[in-house]
Amino acid sequence: MEKKEDLEIALIRYNKKTWCKSALLGFFVGLAVIVPGISGSTVAIIFRLYDQFLYALGNLFRQFKKCFFFLLPIGIGIVIGLLLGFIAVEKLLAVLPFAVVGLFAGLMCGSFPAVKDELKGAKMTGKRIALLVVGALIPIAIGVLSVALNASAGETGNVFADVRVWQIIVCIPVGYVVGLTQIVPGLSASAILLALGWFRSLVDSVSLTFWKSEPMIFLVYAALAVGFLLGIFTFSRFLTWIFGKARHTAYSMIVGLSLGSIVAMFYNPDVFSVYVSWTENGVNAADLVLGIVLFAVGVVGAYLLVRYQRKKDAEALASPQRQGPSEPSDSSGQTQEGSKN
Repeated sequence: MEKKEDLEIALIRYNKKTWCKSALLGFFVGLAVIVPGISGSTVAIIFRLYDQFLYALGNLFRQFKKCFFFLLPIGIGIVIGLLLGFIAVEKLLAVLPFAVVGLFAGLMCGSFPAVKDELKGAKMTGKRIALLVVGALIPIAIGVLSVALNASAGETGNVFADVRVWQIIVCIPVGYVVGLTQIVPGLSASAILLALGWFRSLVDSVSLTFWKSEPMIFLVYAALAVGFLLGIFTFSRFLTWIFGKARHTAYSMIVGLSLGSIVAMFYNPDVFSVYVSWTENGVNAADLVLGIVLFAVGVVGAYLLVRYQRKKDAEALASPQRQGPSEPSDSSGQTQEGSKN
């Protein structure tokens, strides 16, 4: 019984401000499925909600009421992020792809110090340094692999134009891996789908015309959703357990994943096609300049948010008596057990 309580994580009781904060987190998680290189869980770390997010996912069926109401605004944000991603971001990527990537890369770059803060005070042993390096290489390797696979495949039609049974079955493990990307910082759902050559096909399938011509696509969506839910619910519990045992060691790889994902945002099939177009047709000066400007805006904006959160955390530690019952005793919601390592 003692051990179980050691692993308990307090979930915040929402007020208007924290409810909106969680909805914004969900929005970025939903957007992360559409925009290459974005990691919704990195945003969760910035907002100091990552540990609580993992705990609520992993314990949803054991503590349904408490976890459900914590996850509700996040779920609403996810739906909005997905819809906006399909409707707006994809259209912007088609018109000004480098500018859009520049903005999101800037946001991730500016927010990186918040991820690195999780290793503050940790002794960087050889094992932790190795995990950090491996973590940084994983998103870069995925980006390189996805570019190579898409280049070798060439231009093809929609892979789901004629849905087959084996595709539906394969969608379950693929959905599981996509689910993992939403809770492991630095991994990108779209990068995984790009590596498989499924990303553009899935995005293009979201239309009434396609649904009428191939109604079996809904079985593909359902299989992906089942795998996705299995991935986030099962792996979130595993990560919570890992953080309780060796938090700093686990975060060594997560910091690497986040760092590598910033690089991978500038090297994936969508962005690589922009470089190819610039080589063949000349550089799109408006897209390039706007991308550089938005990158700088993203860096500054995200870093100001990080500094604001650091200031709030410092004030909370300096004046613990002012902390109300709606907030957990630690800004990340973690227990004493989870911060030992």
